[in-house]
Amino acid sequence: MSTNIPESLKYTSEHEWIEIKGDEALIGITDFAQSSLGDVVYVEVPDLGKSIKAHEPFGVVESIKSVSDLYAPVSGTIVAKNTEVEQKPELLNQDSYKNWLIKIKMTNPNELSALLSATDYKKQVAGK
Repeated sequence: MSTNIPESLKYTSEHEWIEIKGDEALIGITDFAQSSLGDVVYVEVPDLGKSIKAHEPFGVVESIKSVSDLYAPVSGTIVAKNTEVEQKPELLNQDSYKNWLIKIKMTNPNELSALLSATDYKKQVAGK
């Protein structure tokens, strides 16, 4: 399976990506995740102002095959959510990197050091 893994992002072993922008970050699911899920039919993410903790579930993505929890790469407070993806979950299948899920203000940037680089994530999805 060919997988798009941008070098500029960090990754979780649960297949979320994070793009750092100062003390804020965009979070979404990886191309590998959306292709493994199949047709995404439902996305649920928390409301603005909600705090999330690193490694804990913060939402749900549902496909025709399964329901999967979304795990926070780092801790923070939600400052934006992509309501377009909530209304049209199939956008994740079209481009899972353009169609982010939430934007957070990070509360502990040191947690970034625990995330996977693109190289390490590629090894994980290749099963190495």
